[in-house]
Parts: sequence; C-alpha cells; structure tokens
Amino acid sequence: MNTTSLKASGLLAAAVFGLAAGAPDARAQPPAYPTKPVRLVVGFSAGGPTDVVARAFADYAARTLGQPFLVDNKPGANTILAAEAVAGAPADGYTLLLGATNHTMIPALYSSRVKFDAVRSFAPVCSLAVSPTVLVVGPSMKVPDLATFLQQVKAAPGQRTYATPGAGSSGHFASEQFTRLTGTRMNHIPYKGAAQAVTDLVGGQVDSSFATLGSVLPQVQAGKLTALAVAAPQRSPLLPQVPTFDEAGVKGYRADAWYGLLAPAGTSPAVLALLQKTAQDFVRQSATQEKLRGLGMESQHVCGADFGEQLAREVKAYGQLARELDLKPE
Repeated sequence: MNTTSLKASGLLAAAVFGLAAGAPDARAQPPAYPTKPVRLVVGFSAGGPTDVVARAFADYAARTLGQPFLVDNKPGANTILAAEAVAGAPADGYTLLLGATNHTMIPALYSSRVKFDAVRSFAPVCSLAVSPTVLVVGPSMKVPDLATFLQQVKAAPGQRTYATPGAGSSGHFASEQFTRLTGTRMNHIPYKGAAQAVTDLVGGQVDSSFATLGSVLPQVQAGKLTALAVAAPQRSPLLPQVPTFDEAGVKGYRADAWYGLLAPAGTSPAVLALLQKTAQDFVRQSATQEKLRGLGMESQHVCGADFGEQLAREVKAYGQLARELDLKPE
C-alpha cells in the first residue's frame, strides 16, 4: 500500500472512530422537553382556588413551552386520588400535580391508607401563590366583630358550627388551631369542597368558616358574608377594613394556604429546572399578580430544595397537631 493509501486509510479510520466515540455522547443528551402535552392534575373540582391557579399556570406554560398543559380535575378523598395519580406516574415531566396546603396534611390523618409519601414521593418544583385564612360568618350568626363571635361561641360550647371543605383540609386544621388557641368548642361540618361549604354558609345552614380568602372574597365583597378577621401578619389590601387576628385580640394565630407545583420523585434535574424557571417567570408577570390579587391571593415562588423543606416542616407540624388534638377523618 502506498503512502497516499495509508494516509487515506488513516483519515477514514479516524473519522469512523470519531463518529463512534461521539455517538454515546449524542445518545446521552436528554430529549427536548416538552415534546407532547403535559397533564396537570388538580385534586379539586373546577372553579375553586386551586383549579384557578392551575389553569392560569397551564395557560402560561403552554404559551411559553409550546405544548398544551391540560388541567385534569381529579377530586375526591381529600386530594389523595390526585396525589396518588401523580406519585405513581412516570417521572418524565408529563404528569404534574398542582397541590395546595392540604397536601402536607394528608399524612396527619391518612398515613395508614395512602400509597405515597407526601414529601419523598414528589419532586418539589415551586410554590405559585399564597392566600391567608379569613374567619367569615353567614346570616345565621350576625356578629359585628371577633370579640362578639367569641362571646357567642363560648356561651354555647359545641353548638355553633363551622364549615370546611372536608376533614383534614386546610380549613379543618385552621379551625382546630383557632379553637385550641381560644379555648373554645365548635361543631365541625365537613363538605366535599369549598364551593358547597360556602353555599350553605351563605344560605344560613352553617354559622361560620375559616376559609381561604380566595374562596369567599366574592361573597364578602357582595355583603353575603361578613369577614371578622384575617389570619395574616398584616391586613389584606382586598379587605383593608378587616383586622388581623392579632389586632382583634387573638394573638399569634396565622394560617396561610399555599398553591404549588410538584412532579413525581425522580424527575430529571433538567426538566425540573425548566419547570422552575417557567413557574418563576409566571409569578413575576404583572398579569399573573393582578389575577391572583383578584382571587385574594399573592404570588409566591419558593422553589426546589427550599420548597421541599417547607413541605417537610408542615408534614411534621400537622402530624403533631393531629396527635395532640386526636384528629381523625370523619
């Protein structure tokens, strides 16, 4: 073989070797995400605060990432069905959970029944919004302020009622925290969702509710419900005339509700990073902030490990409270 042939053979071999060496790297590159529709599971019926946040995020994510984000309402069992569906889904970023505060309350009441871990079965993406709890009364309990409310509750232990979206819900825990702090007793009336609870509250079938501001704001603004106090460090700009619990005489009572995005555990860091960026960009939009304020919420983005630590703290705190109060699902 002449020199020219040897050179040509060497160049060919080098080229083939280069292609072979480069092939594994090419195969190792993750595929683009998303390349198909993404399912966003919500554990509540359409129309509630969690659903509204989910649809707003889904619309933004679809426009930003170029694939549909389809909201899948899967109510039932205090959001356990929705959480199970996501925890058991492939960790590929195509099934996500838009969860709320009650996600971290599930272990306190249902630890022996659920097939997932509220923290370890999920990869935390970001919180998106937060809403304070507000104590509201309906026409069956006409009281002008928190002091009068407490007088009536203490005068009839266990007889005054409070409505919640269900046993083990954020409203249930917020109510129990309040009665514990004030040394009062009330009768818990659980419903299957916030909408039903608010309907009966407006209709006079129940006396009161410790509800997220977003779930009762329209009725308060319309004069159908009376807000007595807000469980937040400062007054809500949407209800500037309503005092905080601290101002009204019940010190140290706070009950925020968060709404956030979770993925199945094991989802790749690259997908999580893209979802985090999308979530952060979403909450920074002026249109998002305006929409959330109209629902009694504020935008919020606690992401990644920080969000995960928040979930773990809440699971521990709610578990302790449930044991101390001997709370059980009803």
